[in-house]
Amino acid sequence: MRENTAYGPEERAAVLERQRTLKMARSAHAYVRGNTLKFYEWLDGLARGTLPEGPPVWICGDCHLGNLGPLADADGRVDIQVRDLDQTVIGNPTHDLVRLGLSLASAARGSNLPGVVTARMLEEMVRGYALGLDTQGTDEAPPEPEAVRMVRRRALGRHWKHLARERLKDVEPAIPLGRKFWALDGEEHAALRGLFGKEEVRHLVLALNGRGDEAELRLIDAAYWMKGCSSLGFLRYAALVRIGEPEGKHRLALVDLKEAVAPAAPAAPGAAMPADPAERVVAGARALSPNLGERMLPVHMLGKPVVMRELLPQDLKLDVDQFSREEAVRAAHYLAYVVGKAHGRQMDETARSEWRAEVIRDARAAEGAPSWLWSSVVELAGRHEIGYLQHCRVYATGEAA
Repeated sequence: MRENTAYGPEERAAVLERQRTLKMARSAHAYVRGNTLKFYEWLDGLARGTLPEGPPVWICGDCHLGNLGPLADADGRVDIQVRDLDQTVIGNPTHDLVRLGLSLASAARGSNLPGVVTARMLEEMVRGYALGLDTQGTDEAPPEPEAVRMVRRRALGRHWKHLARERLKDVEPAIPLGRKFWALDGEEHAALRGLFGKEEVRHLVLALNGRGDEAELRLIDAAYWMKGCSSLGFLRYAALVRIGEPEGKHRLALVDLKEAVAPAAPAAPGAAMPADPAERVVAGARALSPNLGERMLPVHMLGKPVVMRELLPQDLKLDVDQFSREEAVRAAHYLAYVVGKAHGRQMDETARSEWRAEVIRDARAAEGAPSWLWSSVVELAGRHEIGYLQHCRVYATGEAA
């Protein structure tokens, strides 16, 4: 029996804020992942020229460990790509490198690894990124670290039943209301029914499932989805749809709908990007993560820009709790390679070659990580450690009250 009732706007906002505070208090690494704004506050205070200016391309804008992982394309082929594009803009690719470096350094600290390992990780980051820039149009890739290899193996072996058990806790066609999924009010139900009646939405879902226009698409259940950290407080829905065919066969699909908001990441001067936040997110995804971008659609719901995408069983994130010394260094090299591939596919050969030379020049001079990367990560790590402890103090005080 579905006993969960719809929260009112104020009650929902209060629950979401408490959940966000709890998630960020769990570890310093979780605080880094969930606090993109602190990163861009630091960036805004830098003097021009502190960081190298790369060719303006679509960047992730929030390039941390949890935002990289296996993604399936519409045909089921799996690649490691950027998974979350909420902050995507046409901007300076250096920002993705620094944000990834901070995330890796935070993960290393959480794994009780010595500082020398962090130094090695940042050094290998630059090498991996340069390799990604240098191997466009080829299948050449560095060996996958065990953390990546394990999650890829899991992704390749997953089917709808796995997604249903993980997200829905059952294979029956209903979304179980409870801690993660909340009941909708009448206005939300009506908005979702209207959305799935639109031709462009119907066409996307049917095309991704290899069905022609003669198939039937019907929304059979939906719920508010309390998910993520940075997205808490904005519209987020899970929709379960049934795809029926004339011969009576049917299958289910789970669709994620997420409100798109203005980015905190700074865009390059004069960058031409869609003004609509949902269209911007989809454009960035198609440039950075083709597997994901081809499965996304910008729509509007309840007067808000929303990105919809069908969730596939192979979509997983890299959620690394503990790194060994060797794995940490290998992961830094490989993940920076993935980012280099994503940036590099947007550049012509000349721009790519010049940017690669710029990135590795300082590394060669320093015989390690470039000074701009090392100093940025060290300063950011210190700021986030202080911010994390202050956050925990506020959380503990609130819990005591």
